[in-house]
Amino acid sequence: MSQTTSEIATLGGGCFWCLEAVYADVEGVKSVESGYAGGAVAHPTYEQVCDGGTGHAEVVKVEFDPTRISYHEILQIFFSIHDPTQLNRQGNDVGEQYRSVVFTHDERQRDIALEAISALARDNVYDAPIVTEVMPLNDNYWPAEAYHQRYFAQHPEQGYCAFVVAPKVAKFRAKFASWMRPGA
Repeated sequence: MSQTTSEIATLGGGCFWCLEAVYADVEGVKSVESGYAGGAVAHPTYEQVCDGGTGHAEVVKVEFDPTRISYHEILQIFFSIHDPTQLNRQGNDVGEQYRSVVFTHDERQRDIALEAISALARDNVYDAPIVTEVMPLNDNYWPAEAYHQRYFAQHPEQGYCAFVVAPKVAKFRAKFASWMRPGA
């Protein structure tokens, strides 16, 4: 009997709907859940996080099979689908909850994330300094409300989805076509 292999990546790069929609199409990704991490309030609500002051970031928890896609590749996608040079914002989404952050689950993930950021800086991929935070997740992750899960898949015509999420998904599909799940 074979043992199932899983690893978790927890990433914040603006609105969680965007990240969830992209990672849902990635071959080797088992599940994606929108949530909140990094704050001081247990079980925060969307309204509390949006009002500011809780310290949470909107994140996705990506469960993946590391024999099919590596953590480094998960990060490659992450850094290509959001702007890691924007402090506490992504486009018109402004606030601490939209910050660029990698929440690590162990020292290996921390080292890989820091090396990925160093490589992007060394290769001058961006015109401004990368402000992505790298910090341990600890036990500070809370799933978002049910209506946020698979939001883009359920509401592709909604204004934000059509004008913000859809272009990010299209960018991912164009750049990483070989990493897409069959039928995505």
